[in-house]
Amino acid sequence: MTEPASQIPDPLARYSRQTLFPYIGREGQQRLAASRALVVGCGALGSVIANTLARAGVGHLRIVDRDFLELHNLQRQVLFDEQDVAAGLPKAVAAAAKLRAINSTIEVEPVVADLTHDNVLALVDAVDVIVDGTDNFETRFLLNDAACKTRTPWIYGGAIGAEGQVRVILPGETACLRCMMEDAPPPGTTATCDTAGILGPTIGVVASLESMEAIKLLAGRRDAVNRALVMIDLWSNTTRQIKLDALRDSGGCPTCRGKEFLWLSGERGGQPVVLCGRNAVQISPPTGERISLEALAERLASAGRVTRNSYLLRLHVDSFVLTVFADGRAIISGTDDPSAAKTLYSRYIGA
Repeated sequence: MTEPASQIPDPLARYSRQTLFPYIGREGQQRLAASRALVVGCGALGSVIANTLARAGVGHLRIVDRDFLELHNLQRQVLFDEQDVAAGLPKAVAAAAKLRAINSTIEVEPVVADLTHDNVLALVDAVDVIVDGTDNFETRFLLNDAACKTRTPWIYGGAIGAEGQVRVILPGETACLRCMMEDAPPPGTTATCDTAGILGPTIGVVASLESMEAIKLLAGRRDAVNRALVMIDLWSNTTRQIKLDALRDSGGCPTCRGKEFLWLSGERGGQPVVLCGRNAVQISPPTGERISLEALAERLASAGRVTRNSYLLRLHVDSFVLTVFADGRAIISGTDDPSAAKTLYSRYIGA
């Protein structure tokens, strides 16, 4: 028997307070439900962004993260709890479970991987917006290349201490990241979580600004997007907005004007990555071929204490912890020296 139309539950009822906002309404909410967003990084910024977009009803969330959970993450990574840390799960997997429990009507696609020039175009494929939850400029320049090549809007966000920045980049319309800076800052020349720390409220504000701009785009309200660089300092209570139109209008950017994609081609990047605030380095093998964690665990059994689950393997040896993923990547904890990390990787995992 067909249920009377008047008794069929309204799929948008859970968003009633959102649809009351006149610039969203039912049409905007339906657009959100039909949209696809890529969240790159699911740590501090990314966990707030993914949580906000899931609750807002974005129909498909693809979450890419290369890392696993640690206890110190909980100070600012609001999507996770102590049980997630104890389970030793990758962030993308733990986040997907939480988001599905929050909103069962959307699709959540976790991807446990490092974003590289080999996989970025596949991950960007068919998404309507890219939202930055990363903590390093190498990945951001790669995202900028991919976004400019595919003409996909992307939202840059960064936070350190009590300061943050947010910028919406609309390829073909606004200045891109390379218009703002020619190259990634050299190591040691900018503040990091190790040197300046990070406050949870800063993360919340920056991620919320990013999420708001994503919602505007996905709801079809491109006219409302803030095209200026927003800079905040929550400690000194200051906010600035800087218009960057002149950077693109000058016509000299090799990326958005000259179609030069150095990071996308692999000419730039691919070096060991020192992880912010972690005393750890990520090593990525050049081939990216998947490995058998079971076989590796057997081989390393005599080298130190080995633990393993379906997603990763950990080797505790001396004062170091090597966390190895199935794609061959490893995060070497206990050092921030790339050379030392590469030596440990070669010694225990392979050249």
